Amino acid sequence: MIKTITGKHDFVESLRGKKATFMLSLSNTKTANIEGITQAGIPGMIHLTPTLDSEFLCTGEVRSLENIAETPKGVPTPALITRGVHLLSPYGRIELLDLGLEVTPKLSYFKIHHFDIKPSDNIAKGANINAQELFEKGVKFGQSYQCKDEYIILGESVPSGTTTAMATALGLGYKVDNCFSSSFKKVPNNVREKTLKLALSNIKNKNDIFDVLSKVSDNMLIFNAGLILGLNNQTPLILAGGTQMASLLLVVNKILQLMGGSIETSNLALCTTKWVAKDKNSDIETLLNLSKFSINSYYVDFDFSLTQHPALKLYDEGEAKEGVGAGGALMYAVLNGISKETITKKVEAFLE
Repeated sequence: MIKTITGKHDFVESLRGKKATFMLSLSNTKTANIEGITQAGIPGMIHLTPTLDSEFLCTGEVRSLENIAETPKGVPTPALITRGVHLLSPYGRIELLDLGLEVTPKLSYFKIHHFDIKPSDNIAKGANINAQELFEKGVKFGQSYQCKDEYIILGESVPSGTTTAMATALGLGYKVDNCFSSSFKKVPNNVREKTLKLALSNIKNKNDIFDVLSKVSDNMLIFNAGLILGLNNQTPLILAGGTQMASLLLVVNKILQLMGGSIETSNLALCTTKWVAKDKNSDIETLLNLSKFSINSYYVDFDFSLTQHPALKLYDEGEAKEGVGAGGALMYAVLNGISKETITKKVEAFLE
């Protein structure tokens, strides 16, 4: 059920039966406030999406709102998949990275790493991030982090994150037209294109990577670029996500180019969902091949064809594709012997 996009199948097989720390990056960008830019959450309360996702992942409850986040069309958060897998084959532990939240999750006993990071601003007006400082925080965390399990699955919950990821790649000079996915079935290209045009017009010094990132990126991408370089391939790391995580690798690639450095990637991989891998409106393989370094990348051949639940069927229709580490979670389930039918039933149970 795990299909290879790039690299070798051997790496993912080496993780079979092993325990992972599930690490979830949480961040807000005011880009999500742009009308029609995202459907990753409840209209008017999009900023709560990462908070609610983390609460549900950890406890099975949403505590900062009465109901679990879903899109206006009724598509429930991919956190249902990630939580469902945890109940079937528990992660070694769940840890949260607060990379600039408007509302802190209401959780006890779960490790939340705080870095004194503020939510970023709307990229159309300038994201207003101190990118170099944020990157250095990521490096420092990666260098000091001691994984208590056998590998790390790194997911994200950043509403409008595909837009900021695309702005980041374009700002860094990559040709990535038609490569980025969206939370929508029908990508809101007019809104997105206008936002990207305004964002890119703010870049004055294209030679300074941190100046570019400060204006057009988001906290998750910049911090985790530092995290990857800080870990320095010491611990196996699965980037659990789609085109946003591919953009993260492009940030790492550009930083290495400017520093004249290199990276060993034998312990670095990306795993996404079938909904991203087979998305006709995006092209994650092209994004992955833009870096000078190569990594192993995979998708899990999972869909909701076994369900009768109308909300879940919307996933197969393209209304939601990835998020909250769903691709990495599904990989973890498969590597621990959990069947498609079992996962489907567990996710359905949350909606009864």
